[in-house]
Amino acid sequence: MVKTIKEINEKIKKGKAVVVTAEEMIAIVKKKGSANAAKNIDVVTTGTFAPMCSSSMYINIGHTKPRIKLGGGRVFLNDVEAYAALAAVDISIGANALPLDDPRNKVYPGEFKYGGGHVIEDFVKGSDIKLEGSAYGTDCYPRKDLTTKINIKDVNEAVLFNPRNCYQNYNVAVNLSNKIIYTYMGLLKPKLGNANYCSAGALSPLLKDPYYRTIGIGSRIFLGGGIGYVCFWGTQHNPSVERTKKGIPKSPAVTIAVIGDLKQMNANWIKGASMLGYGASLSVGIGIPIPILDKESAYYAAIEDKDIWTNVIDYGKSYPKCEKSIIAKVNYAQLRSGKIKIKGKYVPTASLSSYSKAKEISQILKSWIEKGSFILSEPVHNLPGDKSGYRFKSLEIRN
Repeated sequence: MVKTIKEINEKIKKGKAVVVTAEEMIAIVKKKGSANAAKNIDVVTTGTFAPMCSSSMYINIGHTKPRIKLGGGRVFLNDVEAYAALAAVDISIGANALPLDDPRNKVYPGEFKYGGGHVIEDFVKGSDIKLEGSAYGTDCYPRKDLTTKINIKDVNEAVLFNPRNCYQNYNVAVNLSNKIIYTYMGLLKPKLGNANYCSAGALSPLLKDPYYRTIGIGSRIFLGGGIGYVCFWGTQHNPSVERTKKGIPKSPAVTIAVIGDLKQMNANWIKGASMLGYGASLSVGIGIPIPILDKESAYYAAIEDKDIWTNVIDYGKSYPKCEKSIIAKVNYAQLRSGKIKIKGKYVPTASLSSYSKAKEISQILKSWIEKGSFILSEPVHNLPGDKSGYRFKSLEIRN
């Protein structure tokens, strides 16, 4: 039996679509098999909530009287430096941006108490944001200085635009060195003192459709508590990694670029993050519906934690030197048990990704679809796959 997204959408509009979460789908396929599940289930919902550094916001503040051209000048939001070179009053700020007076890692490890991710969260909350800007002045934009407060209710546009989110699988980070290190994967204790990972595993969107048959450019998604879209493949997109016999990537693979209206979003799902010794970031909630078109869709939507394998990498030496060094291979059932065995030693595990929030996202998305307030969209273009000719490259430094 083969269904189409159009047919599923008709069922959603009539309130007849059968929608389950990725967790629920696992139990259904175990009991009924992939073929029967494909006949009975129309949509499987997924979710993830984790720090996603490659995230940003852009806004248009509207023209001042007299006009000012911030492009080519400088602009700060709550003292955090933003980017104004897009145009006169279009401003962008990245999750990693910092105030000029932040000591960074001069006082090690730096605390990074407030950065771009926190500005974005405060903006979504509806807080007033202090804006300070300077410009060089032109005949058509004569004003040279601007100090004011802006609010999400008052700006023309406020858009979340994230060039790389929702990694399809990721490394497990450990530290083989003799000292504590501070990374984007959190604090890592020396001599295999702990192991950190960052994925919702069996709830993670791109692991439930590992060949992205239904996820592509134009896909409508849950983004930050509102509705967003996949707008391109993400940076560092790598479809050519090794896969398991069940077709699941064993290492960081595909990514997506996402976009959405911040005015629809909720600060429960857009959270500024401070990564000790590393920097500021933004935790983002994403949920993607997987239409169950056939037996294959049902099979992959029911992949379990024990079927998802990933690599344990040393962040003490190999990772910073960009060397390929896999210490061990583990699955997410082992990771979520609270400990894994590496080199004969039991190592405690912890996740930077919130599984409970991922479950909540999948439930919210399920309720939206059941109510008919969220309709699936057919991608206008597939994400590049292994046979597309797309290749992920590292930088070759040339003198």
